[in-house]
Amino acid sequence: MSKQHTLDVAADTSAWPLLPAERVWGSWQLLIALTTAGAATWCYIIGEYVGYYLNFKQGFAALTAGCMFGMLITVLAALPICCRFGVDSIASSKPAFGSRGWIIPATLQFLSILGWNCLLLIFFGKSAAQFFVAVGLATPDQSGIIEPCATLFACVLVMLLLIKGSGGVDRVAKILVAHVFVGIWMLYIIVNERWEDLSLAKPVYASPDPLWNFVTGLELGIASSLSWWPYVGAMSRMVPNGRKAAVPALIGLGGSVAALSLIGVAGVLVLKVSDPSEWLRTVGGPTYAIISLAFVTAANLGTAVAGIYCSALGLRHYKKLEQISWKVLLLVVITPIAVIGLAIPNLFFSNFSTFLAFISVGFAPLCGIQIIDYYLLRRGKINVRGLFDESEPSYRYWKGFNPAAVLGMIAGIATYIYVLNPLTYTSNYPYPLVPASVLAAGVASLVFLIVTRIIVIPSGKGGYDHSEKTFQPEEHTTPQI
Repeated sequence: MSKQHTLDVAADTSAWPLLPAERVWGSWQLLIALTTAGAATWCYIIGEYVGYYLNFKQGFAALTAGCMFGMLITVLAALPICCRFGVDSIASSKPAFGSRGWIIPATLQFLSILGWNCLLLIFFGKSAAQFFVAVGLATPDQSGIIEPCATLFACVLVMLLLIKGSGGVDRVAKILVAHVFVGIWMLYIIVNERWEDLSLAKPVYASPDPLWNFVTGLELGIASSLSWWPYVGAMSRMVPNGRKAAVPALIGLGGSVAALSLIGVAGVLVLKVSDPSEWLRTVGGPTYAIISLAFVTAANLGTAVAGIYCSALGLRHYKKLEQISWKVLLLVVITPIAVIGLAIPNLFFSNFSTFLAFISVGFAPLCGIQIIDYYLLRRGKINVRGLFDESEPSYRYWKGFNPAAVLGMIAGIATYIYVLNPLTYTSNYPYPLVPASVLAAGVASLVFLIVTRIIVIPSGKGGYDHSEKTFQPEEHTTPQI
């Protein structure tokens, strides 16, 4: 292994800012990586929920608008700092939350990615078992043995692929991006074969209020896109600047999720099931079902690779995990996923909507706070040393926590739950006039702004009066593994 190669691996498995020479991805590489990450099982689940309230045409409009708008908020929140300094999303949150307060978005990120990847790898095991049964290599009675074995195999495979850092994400994405086109083909199949049924299908849980139905579909798209916050930072830091990252992020995550979620919308409207491996058997026979199972298996693996990389990178911000081996860190991330996948897969799978509901509530206030902090209060001025050096006073606030951010998060989360209960979907005014995520982000940012203006800035905290310290490549060296 060459010295340069070792340095590259050490760099992109560390939370330290990447040097300009280490940021080697282009726009196409980022687009492929994010598109591969976005196209996974959750698209069918998102589409299924939208199909409960909207018909196919309305679902198309709501998902497209919601996913793209949600990604715009996410990109505005995380992308500027991540691309300017080559850091991940956790580092980008430190100016607003503090040198210790970043643990709030870090916890949200870890739990979010943990839950998503548990879903993906459990689904990987289920799809693999169904695939073996479909091709005659196993009987249905053997599925109970194959599923946990396949889940464990996926965990091991993901770890092996990520040993070399983001290079593993890039290589996997270039291979598995083909499954996106398979997904588009599956959408074409059901639209072409069942268009008459699809055009006449009525959503089963639609409210008498058409505005409520549409805004709820819009909200599902926005909320799901906001949860891409960890991925935007960890992946976009690999490109030289924001101009090469913004469009790939919007299209790769917002566009791909919106398009492939329509598979779930169509499936649940016509055949009452969002999983394409189930309804393709009905539409096209066993051959189509086998193709679909292969697609689902590949899609989940590619997304899990990206998610576990983002999660491991985020853990580097904890001092106790900063210097440990990358392999050990991957093991720390993958072990709870493997335990859940082996011990309680069905319990987790059946209650996943509850998990998703509460996780999605947190990212809207987080993004709102970051946007108001970076653009309005700091006007783009960031002390990069303060992101990593706790002795630097810029972001120490009070014992490392910014009360404005804490109060903003509390206010935003409470607002979301009040206007739209994420478990029961009962709502209160001003919903549906304003989507819950937008309102939560707005309230959080307003509280953050008021507390910052009244308390934080007059106290001389937060580095708001400091001039920007320009990032110099020689200011740090990337620690070796």
